[in-house]
Amino acid sequence: MSQQDQLYTTIINDLQKGKLVLPTLPEVALKVREVANNPDVTAVQLADVITTDAALSARLLKVANSPLYRGRVEVESVQTAVTRLGIPMIRNLVTSLVMEQMFRPTNKRLENRMRDLWQHSIEVAAASQVIASKHPHIANDEALLAGLLHEIGALPILMKAADMPELLEDTRRLDTLIENLYPKIGAAILKSWDFPETLVTVAAEHANLNRNSQNGPDLTDVVQVANLQSYFNTSKALDPNTRDKVLSFQKLGIDTGISVVELDENSEEYAAALALFQNF
Repeated sequence: MSQQDQLYTTIINDLQKGKLVLPTLPEVALKVREVANNPDVTAVQLADVITTDAALSARLLKVANSPLYRGRVEVESVQTAVTRLGIPMIRNLVTSLVMEQMFRPTNKRLENRMRDLWQHSIEVAAASQVIASKHPHIANDEALLAGLLHEIGALPILMKAADMPELLEDTRRLDTLIENLYPKIGAAILKSWDFPETLVTVAAEHANLNRNSQNGPDLTDVVQVANLQSYFNTSKALDPNTRDKVLSFQKLGIDTGISVVELDENSEEYAAALALFQNF
């Protein structure tokens, strides 16, 4: 049995037995989600939790005053941000803003891989936000978070591969391993975090090109299109005939040959969404 097959078997067995070590959200995000899920929580109470983390508070204020979310008056306090944006949106934004911590390599050999994975995730997140903004029934902030999370299942695979230098150096083999496993592992991670089923479905199904959403377009359609568009002009791009058969493009009313971020009307929104996760 090859090393790749051994790793595949080990991960699958550990996942099925509940022994696979899954990443955990930073403590402040867990606390914010816990408090925000209380139907009786107030803006003051949620703001009190967020302000225990000075760095997160500063980032949240920057986001609240960004072109994507700002109102006529600048937001100067976390409580005002919570009141203006609403508790559900704040919950998703806080989770999004702390995600980068999970992509920081603990092993020098993973540095390039983790950086590329994070860059891909924020590009898909930004495109997902742009696409969702055209569909009122899909929340922009949830689409942003879904885009960031869509490939979260690659993290445990990379952590295990860190102990196999020859596998890390064999880009093609490792890519194949990740491609085969990350959706299933991603769904398991989000379930372990008690995330809503809509986000679990994104992780599990966004790579399924035969998916036909029953009440679409839905969140998974959005992330699927954003992800496929992120591969335009790369070696991972689908051929036009295959792409034309992907139903999520049709459901969202998007031309399969044009990326939403290439349209002038969307370029500024995409840049603003991408900027949320850069320069920190």
